[in-house]
Amino acid sequence: MSAGMGIDDRELACWVAFSRVQGLGAARIRRLQAHFGALADAWKAPRAGLLAAGLEPELVDRVLAARARRDPAADLEACRRLGLKVLTWADPDYPDRLRVIDYSPAVLFVKGNFLPAQAWAVAVVGTRRPTYYGRQVARALSRDLAAGGVTVVSGLAVGIDTEAHLGALEAGGWTLAVLGSGLDQVYPWENRQLADRIAEAGALITEFPPGTQPAAQNFPIRNRIISGLSLGVVVVEADEASGALITAGYAADQGRDVFAVPGPITSPQSRGTNRLIQDGAGLVTGADDILEALKLARLNHQVGLRQAAPDTELELL
Repeated sequence: MSAGMGIDDRELACWVAFSRVQGLGAARIRRLQAHFGALADAWKAPRAGLLAAGLEPELVDRVLAARARRDPAADLEACRRLGLKVLTWADPDYPDRLRVIDYSPAVLFVKGNFLPAQAWAVAVVGTRRPTYYGRQVARALSRDLAAGGVTVVSGLAVGIDTEAHLGALEAGGWTLAVLGSGLDQVYPWENRQLADRIAEAGALITEFPPGTQPAAQNFPIRNRIISGLSLGVVVVEADEASGALITAGYAADQGRDVFAVPGPITSPQSRGTNRLIQDGAGLVTGADDILEALKLARLNHQVGLRQAAPDTELELL
């Protein structure tokens, strides 16, 4: 595994170690990096130095406690034994679209591969309790998007997410699954075989280090990554309290396009999507609506041109 752009294993291990400190989010890791120049120096800094870097006393206590019980090199080696790649902001493989969002993850753990073509990604999300109609639509939309060269992003949850991943796989396309847990704690259990298939045809992605359980509070946090990786977000079915609406909200804040599939006004699972359309989301009747809106209708042709002439600069979008 490449440490990326001059980051050696010692430095990369400290990025992993800091990612394990509860409450030490991306903004504070940036602060430590700016103050010390290297997280390896921050990891061995005394209490006074951590305070001088702007960490709150409670967080300093957590860092010192983590330092006493964790071996960064061992944690990095554990990631490698699991077949994970660790990406930081400094790594050239870190997704460019994700790099520029607010609160972009300091560290990503990846099983599988990012490919250049995966820059053309669309998220397909929705309720964990879909109707038969919702399942059909999610599967068909994702299959058609993938057949058109689009990478389908979703969250591996039961329901609409599962159908989105399966549709992309049926088309022989690429799909990315963003998890709210460590990649050794795949959730839900029944989707473990699906997760293995996704790792072969795209990637499993999380900001949570190995060992992190799928706690409820992690899933709204991971939703900003689903939208952040994508050009647009399609909500297939969602009730008024669905987490998919959180993803749509992140997408709007990040300047991404938001689409929704209309549904019966009598269906609770369509209340959220119908409201999104009332509020200005693009109405979706088929994959062509999304491809045209995102200027991806000729994506397969454009990608083929790039592969045929990789050293030629082409306007792809």
